[in-house]
Amino acid sequence: MARQNVDAAYITRPVSIAYLTGVRAEPFERLMALAIKGDQSTLILPAIERENAERAMTGVDVASWRDGEDPYRLVQEALHGSIRMGVEKEHLTMVAADALRELVDPREMLDAGPEIKRLRRTKSRVELEKLAHAAAITDAATMEILGRLRGGQSELEVAVLLGSAIGAAGGTLAFETIVLSGPNSALPHGHPSGRRLEAGDFVLLDFGAAFEGYRADTTRVAIVGEPEERQREVHRVVLAAHDAAIAEVRAGTTTGAVDAAARKVIEDAGLGERFFHRTGHGLGLETHEDPSLDPGSATVLEVDMVFTVEPGVYIPGWGGVRIEDDVVVERDGCRLLTHADRSLRVVPVS
Repeated sequence: MARQNVDAAYITRPVSIAYLTGVRAEPFERLMALAIKGDQSTLILPAIERENAERAMTGVDVASWRDGEDPYRLVQEALHGSIRMGVEKEHLTMVAADALRELVDPREMLDAGPEIKRLRRTKSRVELEKLAHAAAITDAATMEILGRLRGGQSELEVAVLLGSAIGAAGGTLAFETIVLSGPNSALPHGHPSGRRLEAGDFVLLDFGAAFEGYRADTTRVAIVGEPEERQREVHRVVLAAHDAAIAEVRAGTTTGAVDAAARKVIEDAGLGERFFHRTGHGLGLETHEDPSLDPGSATVLEVDMVFTVEPGVYIPGWGGVRIEDDVVVERDGCRLLTHADRSLRVVPVS
């Protein structure tokens, strides 16, 4: 704010508020905002969230409003007289922008979103500890579920078992669990169904645990009964691409270089057309955040960035393989957060 000569900020994304204050809340349709003016910070939130907020933080005033009251009167009180205001343009609705213009009347509204994303891109020691704990819970759930998979289970049953394993280990679901079998495994972001695991099926498991808001994300692939040679080969190619990308990770290289390392292995195997998504994405308070490992992307990796490495090959009507781990960038390489078995695990037919 000082660098940009901004005298006030109005922050409204729940994840931004969680990062800046430690208060994790989902207001749904209700107004929640962090209003900053000079050295005064006020968290404006629904009354049902007030006690949780006061327990979670210090150093920020809390102003709450009850259903039926006008929350914008609290915004007006906190930000009156502002000249240049920082807002999150990606999140601010036209309704909210009109209300700010009417009640606060700043001369200019600038985008604070990129600065908050920049701050979140590299993780603090405390954040890394929480991410490592989420990854450890995820690893434990991975090994438990790989030992319990059987032919005849439905995708939905397996997804429930994964959620139960994460909860028993002290975590919550980081996102909706993906369990896909047979031809369904060729859908990178498919949803679990009532389809039952059959002999010869790939079983793709994409899931993660969250711990105190910080999220892990991993993907492993099993097979029901003994795999065919083509299934072994596709898994081998994807694992080699995964390993090549991880070997490329270090401070100073680019996100695009990491993607290119994985993509070259798959292209050299003649499967380049079947790898059609980025190699990875950032992790933290969100499952998908900066940086993004897109083809050709030029973001320079910095120490303590955290992201996934997850190349995949998807063949319609046949199946798909994706292998995903979470890494922390270090000066001369990277540190893996997830460690569970990456082999093509054979599970019983029944």
